[in-house]
Amino acid sequence: MNAVELGAMLADASQAAAYFVDIHDRAALVESATSLDFTVRAADLEFADDKAAVLDELAAALDFPPTFGGNWDALADSLGDLSWLPAPGYLLLLDHCAGLREGAADDFATLLDILDEAARSHARAGVPFWVLLPVSTP
Repeated sequence: MNAVELGAMLADASQAAAYFVDIHDRAALVESATSLDFTVRAADLEFADDKAAVLDELAAALDFPPTFGGNWDALADSLGDLSWLPAPGYLLLLDHCAGLREGAADDFATLLDILDEAARSHARAGVPFWVLLPVSTP
């Protein structure tokens, strides 16, 4: 996919959700999102092996307000708002997610559900909210 096609895809809020992507496509996706003036943030989940660590990493990556409650409901509320990060669109990268996916499958599934709901919520307002999980492919 070329840069124009990537940009068109990322600009389409109706397609935004949480997706696994090949790690080799990460840089091109970030470049395309940046060219659209999206807020681009990365959360490194390499050492996030439980819910609390994931929530801490996401709160730091997205500059959540100090009032962030540190639970799934608070994450859903914060992702649905993002008023402190005004942008025409968002790209959140969840780097090194394999350990969480394998070690805390239920928490990982809950996280993906919340991220997909945030994408749907933003899409209703016409704002793309993409979450990409770069993974190595064999």
